[in-house]
Amino acid sequence: MITTNETPKSGLLAADTGMGAVTLRVGDLDGMIRYYRDGVTLELLSHDGPVAVLGRGTTPLLILEHAPELKHASPSSAGLFHTAVLFDTRTALATAVYSIAAKYPGLFTGSSDHLVSEAFYFNDPEGNGVELYFDRDRSKWSWVHGQVEMSTIFLDPNQYLREHLTEAGAEAAATGTGLGDAVIGHVHLSVGDVESAREFYVNRLGFEQTTTYGNQALFVSAGGYHHHMAMNTWNSRGAGRRQLALGLGKVEIVVPTADDLGELGERMSHHQVPTRDDGRTLAFDDPWSNLVEVRAAE
Repeated sequence: MITTNETPKSGLLAADTGMGAVTLRVGDLDGMIRYYRDGVTLELLSHDGPVAVLGRGTTPLLILEHAPELKHASPSSAGLFHTAVLFDTRTALATAVYSIAAKYPGLFTGSSDHLVSEAFYFNDPEGNGVELYFDRDRSKWSWVHGQVEMSTIFLDPNQYLREHLTEAGAEAAATGTGLGDAVIGHVHLSVGDVESAREFYVNRLGFEQTTTYGNQALFVSAGGYHHHMAMNTWNSRGAGRRQLALGLGKVEIVVPTADDLGELGERMSHHQVPTRDDGRTLAFDDPWSNLVEVRAAE
């Protein structure tokens, strides 16, 4: 673990920055809607032709774009490692975990206590990584020299369900509905190298580094969160720019105000990062052609 933080203390994203919806290009739109609606327990907010939007309440979490003409990328290419859905209670998380386990039993890939959070991992039917998690209270997080302490400790999924799945949760899971609130907590990417990721996401975009695992993984956030984004090379070391393929279409970041969006535009211009500005959003590609779009919450 690296325990020094060389993040510049100016040119940062606003503390209240968060993640917006993740867009996926999918081959089987109906099948993917069923997985995220009936399995993950998101609500189908809209379905207009080749585009479906799923979320909770009025908040979009996932946008599915039908692209049957595209093929799957190589497992060693850059792109999405996982989309992480953050639940507001352990009961809500247990409900979603139970729902997927019951309806898609072959897609569970693991579970971990990360000290800052409790997480369960899955693949969706097209191989996109999915994390469902609950955050421990921030007062229980440990920071050393500007780095948050995280670990990977086995978390028994059956024990977790015994402790946190309620009768109401089991009934909700059986009908494909969920409990509580949920948002996109973070997005984890596969990249070609960590140094380029740090240069782009920390030095240019303005996240702060929260921890690293050598030259294998980087975790970054705004406002002292454990991480809003992460980048690793576990499957993709040396990967170059992505070709158009199924999988990740876009990562959305939400800054608090239009002024914050304007400041980001000036910073990206200063760093000579090509951007597309339509007056409401600022869009740009990272070094691996992952599309990032930033909008203001107000």
